[in-house]
Amino acid sequence: MLARLNRVYFHQRLSISFSGCRHRLGLDGGQSDGLNNTKWDGLPPEFFNFIQVIRMDTRPQTTEQDVLERYASASEAVQPSLCCAVSYDPRYLEAIPQEIIDKDYGCGDPSQFIRPGDVVLDLGSGSGKICYIASQIVGKNGRVIGVDFNPPMLALARKYQRSITTKIGWDNVSFRYGKIQDLQTDYEKLDAWLKVNPVASALDMQTLEQYRQTIGEDSPMIASDSVDVIVSNCVLNLVQTQDKGQLFREMHRVLKVGGRAAISDIVSDRDVPQNMRDNPELWSGCISGAFQERAFLRAFEEAGFYGVTIEKREEDPWQVVEGIAFRSVTVMAYKSSDSRKEECTRNILYKGPWACVTDEAGHCFERGVPSAVSEAAYQAMQAQPYTDQVVCLVTDGTPSPQKKDRCC
Repeated sequence: MLARLNRVYFHQRLSISFSGCRHRLGLDGGQSDGLNNTKWDGLPPEFFNFIQVIRMDTRPQTTEQDVLERYASASEAVQPSLCCAVSYDPRYLEAIPQEIIDKDYGCGDPSQFIRPGDVVLDLGSGSGKICYIASQIVGKNGRVIGVDFNPPMLALARKYQRSITTKIGWDNVSFRYGKIQDLQTDYEKLDAWLKVNPVASALDMQTLEQYRQTIGEDSPMIASDSVDVIVSNCVLNLVQTQDKGQLFREMHRVLKVGGRAAISDIVSDRDVPQNMRDNPELWSGCISGAFQERAFLRAFEEAGFYGVTIEKREEDPWQVVEGIAFRSVTVMAYKSSDSRKEECTRNILYKGPWACVTDEAGHCFERGVPSAVSEAAYQAMQAQPYTDQVVCLVTDGTPSPQKKDRCC
């Protein structure tokens, strides 16, 4: 636990590239310039807590630290190699400063799936561009939350917040400091706690972990069943492999029943070999951490999503590395209530064009044959993405006998 917490909270080998200066903290066991002998003018306040150095771990830098370092640099100087060419609705860009537009790194436009009045969660909000676009779409009755774990990027997103909200006419955007695979933990609360309770021993680390669990349970950064739509733009691939399953479960947790996820990301046509996964330049460049395309869809299914749909798939690869094609896709997925224990009292009819289709739970719907479903499934199929494919039959509540054992 000590090693894991040290890795999660302190990142002592983090390279900081900011304002043209480069500082290595606590490396090689030798003397470093440290925190006291360095000028840190211009850095956001939360950066100081983020780089507390505890010399308890000399392991090689992790992919998470590589990503933090590269995107800290990208908040200072534009890095065109981190993004694909994407066109956004120009109406929504007029209120957004050019610096935010230039330092946004994405591969799609999930904002087109946002609706007026939505509560929106942007995972890996970066410079804040998608959040400020979403703010205009949802209107003054909606709300937008951006989550990012990179303090310099958060500082950039907040830098113009007042002037943008003045142009838009309402203030409905907030940015949170946290990990997208752990939407319970508010790292700004952790920072505040650490100011009063500095960590100097293994026992202190245990106390820190207990506090983290407490705030995650009592006052989570993002509450369960609180979000209408999750968007993310070329960020999920940056999460460490061992954390990706938790990432999708967290997405499912925070969505309301009937909510949806609109995710643009990079996928590969084949599995990425280990030698590429070990390359920090490829990983932080949105390449070697990419999901294999089928595995990306399966990750939604395994987390409990239904109606998983490929909304857009670029025909031409963004990059080809070692013979593996990497391209942008945008996927929609939905959250439904758990209907496994519900009685089948409703009927739907699949219209075609396929002879039979199978849902995420393995239930087959034959074309033209009424199928018994639960009330939850019946309600779900009256909305997207099913409305054009099925007819929800009005019955007296008696399920079709021939399909009763195939209830979904």
